[in-house]
Amino acid sequence: MILNKALFRFFKKTALVLVVFSCYSININAQQSQNNFWDQVYFGGNIGLSFGNEFFSGTLAPSAIYQFDEHFALGLGLNATFNSQKDFYKSTILGGSLIGLYNIIPQIQVSAEFEQLNVDRNYDSRTIYRDENYWVSALYLGAGYRTGNITFGVRYDVLYDDNDGIYYSPWSPFFRVYF
Repeated sequence: MILNKALFRFFKKTALVLVVFSCYSININAQQSQNNFWDQVYFGGNIGLSFGNEFFSGTLAPSAIYQFDEHFALGLGLNATFNSQKDFYKSTILGGSLIGLYNIIPQIQVSAEFEQLNVDRNYDSRTIYRDENYWVSALYLGAGYRTGNITFGVRYDVLYDDNDGIYYSPWSPFFRVYF
């Protein structure tokens, strides 16, 4: 009987130690998982500025991606653009995008980006007065050369429409940097 009580106390203490150790171990793993998540998040984007004789264009387009492994990353982007031409035209373009990146080999990256933008344009000249507000969608498929955290290449908008497009051409070069 005394042996059974001692054995019972031993198993009880051992079980308690194992439970406490397991909880501590689970807590450590959960904390490591949180740190590993942010270690795989990279930030980048685009800043554009263009001006000339009575023309101005400025773009701010930050983005963030999560690198799942050495091949695949997925992320989100925002876009804010303002354009104006003195005594003729003004536009504000706001929106966001979903970005997918795939590294076929470390140096070659293919990408897909779905972009949804709200366009607010105002023409105000001696011959034209018109206000437009509409949504435009773009689906860019691209390929680029990658070295370190820099990629440059070309992309094509498969949804491009000459009638509502906000860009001159469905083709556009890109230069992408993520830190």
